Amino acid sequence: MKIGIIGGTGYVGGELLRLLLLHPEAEVTMVTSRQSAGEFVFNVHPNLRGLTQLKFVPLDIAELQKNCDLVFTATPHGGAVNLVPKLLEAGLKVIDMSADFRLKNPSDYDKWYGWKHTNPQLLKEAVYGLPEFHREEIKSAKLVACPGCMATATILALAPAVKAGFVEENRIVADVKIGSSGGGSKPTIASHHPERFGGVRPYKVAAHRHVAEVEQELNALSTEPVTVSFTPHAVNIVRGILSTVHTFMKTPLTSKDLWRTLRSTYQGEPFIRFVKYQKGPYQLPDPKVTLGTNFCDIGFELDPRTNRLLLFGAIDNMVKGASGQGVQCLNIMLGVDETTGLKSTGFHPM
Repeated sequence: MKIGIIGGTGYVGGELLRLLLLHPEAEVTMVTSRQSAGEFVFNVHPNLRGLTQLKFVPLDIAELQKNCDLVFTATPHGGAVNLVPKLLEAGLKVIDMSADFRLKNPSDYDKWYGWKHTNPQLLKEAVYGLPEFHREEIKSAKLVACPGCMATATILALAPAVKAGFVEENRIVADVKIGSSGGGSKPTIASHHPERFGGVRPYKVAAHRHVAEVEQELNALSTEPVTVSFTPHAVNIVRGILSTVHTFMKTPLTSKDLWRTLRSTYQGEPFIRFVKYQKGPYQLPDPKVTLGTNFCDIGFELDPRTNRLLLFGAIDNMVKGASGQGVQCLNIMLGVDETTGLKSTGFHPM
């Protein structure tokens, strides 16, 4: 399949290129950029030096239509909402990496993003690109909306317990740690190295926009309304997310109960790993172990004293949290093995 990438200079675009340039079933034919048009791709993404001679080109839908079968849109939030309809009209399939088509209720964009959605009719057509729960829809989709990175880690950790009805739906607290690459490639004073280094900084502590995705997806699995309290923290790593979710049990649970529901929910899932060991430094999920991979590591711990069930989800925010998940969706749309182009052990030590 011939692939175009719109907005190829950012971290997500660069990671898409890293994965797709080596993908046996895909050929990257166009990479667009306004600011870097005419530049070699490897001048912006130096890790790709020796892998490609592609140059960035200006955005031209007629050229994309001529040279591509499917387009990834890796634009900032709000940048794809009016572009995607034109791509679809040109007969192109689209995998959107932004938040512009993730939410089903148009009014949620006013509430969580502060702008009115100008193409609400496409929200029903868009498929939320979380393969573990939307695989069949993704197969025939023309528009896939890839999930947010923190939403991915939190949903995958929580979903089995919520689906089984194990926990109180209105008492869920997600404490999320995320690396600096989650803020994108354009620095701000908050992401500037001297300001971030050595710190653990809470931000957007009570109304982070990824809550909307988390609640949307969990409510689809639950018979009772689900409410999630969600607080992210910027931590001193480049890649990685750890979502630690505090839930409260409706009735006492055992480890066997948890293992049973985890295995039944994720049986056969190629990128879900369960991590709960009794020895060694990595007894529970740690994002460091997922770096460079498309895995989501899931673990749990029971705290009978306080009636808590703690759930953990760890991912590389640039892979399973973004570009890797997009490529996984591409594989599903192509009808090839989902792990194609995504088989990696990661690195250790890192």
